[in-house]
Amino acid sequence: MNKIISIIGSGFSALAAACYLAKDGNEVTIFEKNKTIGGRARQLKKEGFTFDIGPTWYWMPDVFERFFSDFGKKSSDFYQLEKLNPAYSVYFGKDDYITIEDTLGKICDTFEKEEQGSSHKLKKFIANAQHNYDVAIKDLVYRPGVSPFELMTPVTIKKINQFFSTIKKDVRKEFKNERLAMILEFPVLFLGAKPDNTPSFYSFMNYADFGIGTFHPKNGMYEVILAMERLAKSLGVVIKTENPIDKIIVTNGKATGIISKEKTYNCDVVLSGADYHHSETLLDKQYRQYSEAYWEKKVFAPSSLLFYVGFDKKLKNVNHHTLFFDVDFEVHAKDIYDTPKWPENPLFYASFPSITDDNSAPTGKEAGIFLIPLSPGLEDNETLRAEYFDKIITRFENLTSQSVKNNIIFKESFCVNDFIEDYNSYKGNAYGMANTLMQTAFLRPKLKSKKVDNLYFTGQLTVPGPGVPPSLISGKLVAELIKKHTN
Repeated sequence: MNKIISIIGSGFSALAAACYLAKDGNEVTIFEKNKTIGGRARQLKKEGFTFDIGPTWYWMPDVFERFFSDFGKKSSDFYQLEKLNPAYSVYFGKDDYITIEDTLGKICDTFEKEEQGSSHKLKKFIANAQHNYDVAIKDLVYRPGVSPFELMTPVTIKKINQFFSTIKKDVRKEFKNERLAMILEFPVLFLGAKPDNTPSFYSFMNYADFGIGTFHPKNGMYEVILAMERLAKSLGVVIKTENPIDKIIVTNGKATGIISKEKTYNCDVVLSGADYHHSETLLDKQYRQYSEAYWEKKVFAPSSLLFYVGFDKKLKNVNHHTLFFDVDFEVHAKDIYDTPKWPENPLFYASFPSITDDNSAPTGKEAGIFLIPLSPGLEDNETLRAEYFDKIITRFENLTSQSVKNNIIFKESFCVNDFIEDYNSYKGNAYGMANTLMQTAFLRPKLKSKKVDNLYFTGQLTVPGPGVPPSLISGKLVAELIKKHTN
């Protein structure tokens, strides 16, 4: 029997779940608190510039294709994808950078120039990473995190040691060159945890990076959201923006509706794609699965200080994606995970989509996105934001040997307070809960409520974890659970 389903939020996971649930014949309505859909993946347009507010990296294109193919579609039915060459550059000092190109062969050549003999080691490392990718992305991550036995397969049993070693140990054992090691450790930052706290098995992120490559959807990542919106609406999904949720209604132990702007919407199933912690605050206390103490103990992925900057000229010595690792990563990481505070000398990342995409900025101008990873829950104010922008833009000028401060037309910022205000994000985290060993698969918050029937959750605080491809997968997993448990 088909169900009336109310979905809270309109990010990647919520939109994915809506598509699957509508395809199964259910009556699906999405309720979004903001004026536009997309959750953390919204868009900023200003003075002819276009910025992705959230994710800017398009990795694991096979996951996107698998999603669209479930509906008889391809990504190319909705948006144009371009493989970036170079994929990105990493700065280690003034005019001192390593460029990662678009094929493993070219990357091996780059490694060999940096450290003799490293290309052979890299091929071996990526071959193992590819095997992990095949196991993880084609199988394991499409399991709902219900039982530890999901992880026990003939293949994973052979790889059990990879769950008890770390990315950092594996990389440093093979690569003595600090710069190459940092580049190999970088991809797991997308999982929200430090390399020394991330199981070796997650080296599949290195295959995503070096083996598959980095892509850009024409007009930006928001095109993927618009594609999913088109797909959802074609399947009959109704989307209501500017509809924050005040309460999840529970009757006789079952979720039976939601209240938005003092109006009650009755339904058979409630699915929240909003922040998991916030979603549970919409329930009366006796129906919450996880206490405040539970959330307090968890390792969260970082928050971010982001700047969206319009420049009145084209910039030089940078690529579409450019990382600045000219300071001590360990010190910055300690400020995020161990003794939370604003980092004195932060690593930062910059994206210049207008290098690839003419639609990102007016002719002759450059769109720049700058990101500093921060510990969630830090004090956030305009004075601190201004201080840190000056820090990184001064370093940026020095490292790339160009003057840009006087070429700034405007800058907008987004930080902890905005993540809380716009997304009800726990402590203003940007990426959800880190994928550490003790926060993997069945050890993450559950897709299905243990206390309330017909109440479900999806997104980066649950299974399989942080990032855009995992969010698409999370939407599929929860839709399958709903189908299984509510028929």
